[in-house]
Amino acid sequence: MSRDPAFKGTIHDISGPTANMYAVECSKKLKTGACEDKRCIYPEICPALKIDHARQIHLLKEIRSKPGVKNVFIGSGIRYDMVVADKKHGRDYIEQVARYHTSGQLKIAPEHSEAVVLRLMGKPSPRSLQDFKTQFEEISKAAGKKQFLTYYLIAAYPGCSDAEMEKLHQFVSRELKLNPEQVQIFTPTPSTYASVMYHTGLDPFSGNPIFVEKNLKRKEHQKEIITGTRHSPAGVPPFKPSTRPSPSKTRQRQRK
Repeated sequence: MSRDPAFKGTIHDISGPTANMYAVECSKKLKTGACEDKRCIYPEICPALKIDHARQIHLLKEIRSKPGVKNVFIGSGIRYDMVVADKKHGRDYIEQVARYHTSGQLKIAPEHSEAVVLRLMGKPSPRSLQDFKTQFEEISKAAGKKQFLTYYLIAAYPGCSDAEMEKLHQFVSRELKLNPEQVQIFTPTPSTYASVMYHTGLDPFSGNPIFVEKNLKRKEHQKEIITGTRHSPAGVPPFKPSTRPSPSKTRQRQRK
């Protein structure tokens, strides 16, 4: 590619859907096939999944050294909890990314801050996000670079009500010091746990009922809570926490 006359010296995205999953593989799966647990990095990273950024660091350095290559940027998201969990090479990986592979902004996807929603997402606690943020900002400052993290957040995910969005708004204002603009409204996607939750109103792992916002105007309202453009949706009654289905009452109805 570097020898192509049309190449101008910049690679805008040297990654896949998740940039730092390169060369990360489950030794157990390679030996015995698909794992019954199926959740490799939640609630904790499985010991069989060896998180090691050494090969990706080597790859990035090798690409940078190629004649004709001026810039190599990571345009896709980074799974920051995996970086923080890599005690041997995680800090070096952040160093490489911050110094050489960030084009002003680096994307990460915490999606939410509240435990009830993160558990359903299979996402880590905000602690690893804050750890990654601190290291990235320290290294960027030491390198003399003014660059930032951009955060992908989501509204109306199964299990998320106005109350959780209010808390997410407080978190991003207090801890991340920003007013987010990149906020998406959840859309069911085939063959995902999230879609099962959305259509059934149940947690597929426990069988317990969960709140699912399906009203289009109230979904938009959840997004507006965090973007700061909120207004009461016309013709839609305000959300009340008591409208959440009660697990005990639901089980009683099922027994009857």
